[in-house]
Amino acid sequence: MSTDIGIKYTPQSVTRPEALSREQLPWNLKNSGIKFVRIQWVDLLNHVRFRVLSLSHFSNLLDTARPGVAVTKTVFGLVFIELSPGFDPVGEYLYVVDTSSFRLCPYAPGHAVFFGFFQEKVPVQIHSGPSFEVPLCPRTHLLRLVEYAVKDLDAQFLVGFETEFILLKSTNPVVAVNNHGWSNSPALATGTTEAKVLEEIADALQKAGIELQMYHSEAAPGQYEVITGPLPPLEAADTLVQTRETIHNIASKHGLRATLAPRLNADNCGSGAHTHISVHGTQRGSSSSEFLTPLESCFLAGLLDHLPSVTAFTLPLPASYARMLDGIWSGGTWACWGVDNREAPVRLCNATSPSSRNFEIKSVDGTSSPYLALAGLLAAGIHGISSAQVLTVKNCEGPKTAAEMTDAERGAMGITKRMPLSIEEARRCLLQDRALKDLLGPQIVETFVRVNETLGKAMELHDGEEESDVVARLVETY
Repeated sequence: MSTDIGIKYTPQSVTRPEALSREQLPWNLKNSGIKFVRIQWVDLLNHVRFRVLSLSHFSNLLDTARPGVAVTKTVFGLVFIELSPGFDPVGEYLYVVDTSSFRLCPYAPGHAVFFGFFQEKVPVQIHSGPSFEVPLCPRTHLLRLVEYAVKDLDAQFLVGFETEFILLKSTNPVVAVNNHGWSNSPALATGTTEAKVLEEIADALQKAGIELQMYHSEAAPGQYEVITGPLPPLEAADTLVQTRETIHNIASKHGLRATLAPRLNADNCGSGAHTHISVHGTQRGSSSSEFLTPLESCFLAGLLDHLPSVTAFTLPLPASYARMLDGIWSGGTWACWGVDNREAPVRLCNATSPSSRNFEIKSVDGTSSPYLALAGLLAAGIHGISSAQVLTVKNCEGPKTAAEMTDAERGAMGITKRMPLSIEEARRCLLQDRALKDLLGPQIVETFVRVNETLGKAMELHDGEEESDVVARLVETY
């Protein structure tokens, strides 16, 4: 009897077709019925922003040396209408199109989307010589990390996501579309608006070339989940943005608001962005677990060691910490791992199946930027791989969860680190983590923290407001 279950994914098996050349793109877009092109990016707040270009203008841009659009350098410091400290209104970047990121936008007929990389208009001098690279571009950082892992460590990663969201009929007061529960048939009853929305989302994702694995209702009122297949990290982050845009836009088409807010019901589950990472490549170091290869063991050791620091990226709002509690199946508050343990922030899935085994990181929610969250998580694991770090945390296999153990019991399991319980604590952990700052670059870490502090203040209760106004701002923003 085989215990090797699940679909086998490898970096080779999920490779997309070769990108079209600049010469082929205009013809292909026109033949696909495209009239408009969205040049899209995600800022440090996890706000999706884009410019809409006519197809003719986009085609003309492709004939230039560096096709892109000019964007103010305040792009990474703008919080609603307020500038974060350290930013001023002078200067522009060139947001250069990455033609390999092309996808159709079935939720907006006649539109296609491209991501890109922020670059300086003219080269600036860095330690390695003149460069167009912008230290604050999250997409650039993620690509650089992935390339370093491949070139220097012979390590590759695949990433898949679970996107949880709630469909609302009203944002103030917050009113969900139904009160049905986890995988419950009435939540997708034929003819209901929510059933139509989910089916349209599923169709749109597949038309965009995104692998939809499944969708179902979740536990909280009006809550649903969409699961997409694994991809290389940069493409996975782009695809998650596309998935979220598809969900938001199709819900809006039907007069609903889809929110990724971390937790709206104190007596029910929150919404996460569970991140599944599989590790592939040349083995190094050693494994202290029967379930892990040496490469996986080193990755996990680094991940757990730096997970409290990465939390600033993966749980970036004060509201995020209403979800990350013990006892509600969201991963708990201790840095640990376990085979199919939903009260651990890192769950090992398909432990006995090397071909489909992966780490599910539960301490991620939909308010986080996919690029920053993945850069942080991968940097933590990459540090473990590069240093051949030994995994000292044992498999938390129950029956007790880490929160239910005594200090002595946790110590015997190697569980010594508590996860941050607030965004303020998470920011401090990130700023104090030298290894992560070295891998990610101190400029993006320190700038993110400043911008995140500004965002936190913007999202809190203001004079003359009621708590319902704060919740409305949350669900209308994320």
